[in-house]
Amino acid sequence: MQSLGNDYVVVNEYDNIKVDDKEKFSKDVCRRKFSVGADGVIFIQKSDKYDVKFRIFNSDGSEAEMCGNGIRCFAKYVYERVLKKNPLYVETKAGLRICELKVENDKVKKIRVYMGKASLKPEDIPVRYDKEFIEEEILLKNPYINKVKGTALSVGNPHLIIFVDDLDYIRQHLNEIGKELENHELFPNRINVHFVKVLNDSEIRILTWERGVGYTMACGTGASASVFVSYYLGKTKNKVLAHLDGGDLLVEVLDKNDIYIEGDAHIVFDGILYR
Repeated sequence: MQSLGNDYVVVNEYDNIKVDDKEKFSKDVCRRKFSVGADGVIFIQKSDKYDVKFRIFNSDGSEAEMCGNGIRCFAKYVYERVLKKNPLYVETKAGLRICELKVENDKVKKIRVYMGKASLKPEDIPVRYDKEFIEEEILLKNPYINKVKGTALSVGNPHLIIFVDDLDYIRQHLNEIGKELENHELFPNRINVHFVKVLNDSEIRILTWERGVGYTMACGTGASASVFVSYYLGKTKNKVLAHLDGGDLLVEVLDKNDIYIEGDAHIVFDGILYR
């Protein structure tokens, strides 16, 4: 499946199929040219708390707390093939997520997801800092840029938002800059990094370096975090169209820190994996 160019192998464990070593499986299956190839693997499981359980592993085998694009793929698959439920209450490692589905002829066309609340508390991210990490300077060692100002927050998983005027320069050197920031000593659990250019008070453009993956064409939680910070700092309104390399996401911040995203998702193909 794919959403905004973020692609995932989706495994339905709701009934009988089970994958034991999910870390190894994800590493193997996500290797492009050697297997199916994907940004990550999504597992659909039964939940003791809600309608269904969402788990996602990155291409490096690490398990993520949440994924905005991934959960839209998940919701479409679940509604169309597992459980006809709308809205869908989903258990994730980041807590409850609610998916409202726009359905036509029994097919899910759009998914609006309640992404939870944003948190700037250092312990929630986490970040090694004694106060909220808002527009703070980070010193770097790569040869292309020696420092940035960033804001760190959690929307169920950790994000660093950096506002820039020149996205093209960052894009040219993203492998070095993104990797250094992801693994910076400030962030003990590593961090997702997003470079944001404000276009106007209702639109932003985002370039993403995803923890455990690298460059990705889009990141739903990253778009959520980027819009929240843009709104929090007074750079935009609370409802913003986020332009990502893979497409656009509508993000809305309500009641100061409740975040909602809306976008689509697509089933690309079904297959049997021989291993």
